[in-house]
Amino acid sequence: MTTDPNTWQSLHDHRLAALIEVVTAAGQHTLTHFRQSGLKVDSKQDDSPVTIADRETEQLVRKMLASRFPNDTLQGEEYAEQTGDSQYRWVVDPIDGTKSFVCGVPLYSTLLAVEHHGTPIGGAIFIPALGELVVAAAGHGCWYRADSDAAWSKASVSSTSDLSKAVFVVSQVDSFAAVDATSAYERLEREAWVTRSWGDGYGYLLVATGRADLMVDPICNPWDVAPMLPILAEAGGRFSDWTGDATVRGGNGAGTNGHLHDAVLSRLKSE
Repeated sequence: MTTDPNTWQSLHDHRLAALIEVVTAAGQHTLTHFRQSGLKVDSKQDDSPVTIADRETEQLVRKMLASRFPNDTLQGEEYAEQTGDSQYRWVVDPIDGTKSFVCGVPLYSTLLAVEHHGTPIGGAIFIPALGELVVAAAGHGCWYRADSDAAWSKASVSSTSDLSKAVFVVSQVDSFAAVDATSAYERLEREAWVTRSWGDGYGYLLVATGRADLMVDPICNPWDVAPMLPILAEAGGRFSDWTGDATVRGGNGAGTNGHLHDAVLSRLKSE
């Protein structure tokens, strides 16, 4: 039975209600650095960018969760995993789309998910600069809020079943070349109705709310996609790695409205 987020207070000892509160506070903190002059950008070992906003925001998430659930495991992009002895694990990406963030583009997101016994049970994608938020809890639906003043509405994927009528979104096209999958990208681009690089967490939010039909990641870490499995499943779609396993730890990912999933995987598996 689906129930809106206002009824989630007691689920999993308040963890699903905390999911919304924490991701919102974290995302709002990123705005204190967004489009600010003098923002320093560092490079990590893999040459991906990182800023003080990434680090401060993840620290905030860790502090908020540790104060409420001190025995839970915390995994994030910027700091080492903090192992707990409960059966819950939180996964956070403080700024998914740091390149968009440092360019002043409002399509970056703050991602947070909670797992129980290794299975994702809740996930959130928050777009701080736009105010859009999509959240899901296993068995309780996927919900969308256009801004903090808006009421929750049920989020659901599109009904598109023909790839030639589909909207295909990606983060960065040359990442397909990095895994020798250029031809798969080119085939999907050629067969889809339109392709746009509204990627990262925002791309998955578009799929979950029916505004896009498929989002593909050639390379991803767990924190990049941890919320996507419960969000897309509860919205009526599918998330998997390129082999079809419903996991956020497969090293790559594909999120679709479900109707197109097998067709998308058939193009990706050829690589």
